[in-house]
Amino acid sequence: MASRLDIRRANERFHTRTGWLDSHHSFSFSHHWDPANTHFGLLLVSNDDVVAPGTGFETHPHQDMEIITWVLDGALVHQDSEGHNGVIYPGLAQRMSAGTGILHSEKNDSWTLTGEPAHHDPVHFIQMWAIPDESGIRPGYEQLDINAELALGGWTTLASGMPEHGNQRAIGIRQKHAALHVARLRPAETREIVTAPFAHLFVARGSAELEAAGTLATGDAVRVTGAEGQRLTGGPDGAEVLMWEMNAAISLA
Repeated sequence: MASRLDIRRANERFHTRTGWLDSHHSFSFSHHWDPANTHFGLLLVSNDDVVAPGTGFETHPHQDMEIITWVLDGALVHQDSEGHNGVIYPGLAQRMSAGTGILHSEKNDSWTLTGEPAHHDPVHFIQMWAIPDESGIRPGYEQLDINAELALGGWTTLASGMPEHGNQRAIGIRQKHAALHVARLRPAETREIVTAPFAHLFVARGSAELEAAGTLATGDAVRVTGAEGQRLTGGPDGAEVLMWEMNAAISLA
């Protein structure tokens, strides 16, 4: 069966804007609801967030969800009810497993932990939620700096629960049918996307050319059903691309 490509442009996303938050949602989220756009594969949420300094998401609950945060610019402070706290910065892979239930906050106030002077810079990050393959697990947290791996070029496996990735992944997730890869493509650098039943590509910055899809700008996404290793090429200024590889999909039955 031939691949099916569904291109979603940046300006087509749901948009939430408040005094402290500017957020774009790839799927239905919060009061934005479209029954035809609730998920793709095992990916339920992909939010593109910009948070003003000194503000952020106050303590709130999650349950039975694998939550991955990828910072593009600035620094984000994570604190949770399991005692984890730290500063997430560009190139740091971070995952929180909500499991039986967890409370956490995410704020742009890194000086509270680092002791540095308060700043006036926003933090820009992508947060993605995937359905776990088992409910009711113990909540967990994991992080790892992968800047050195990214500098080598090509795809880096940011997070995975697939057994075949083994030690090749930076951090684990509790979903044996999904993996998240990231690449910082140089101008004209070409890489193949995964071969998988479901692939979700998101251009976090820059631009890229995807075979059979054309130019993808910052904020654009492609949902590929029956991905067959199509070529992806960095644009004139390169690109940072997040790619989900999924061998299953959420069942709505």
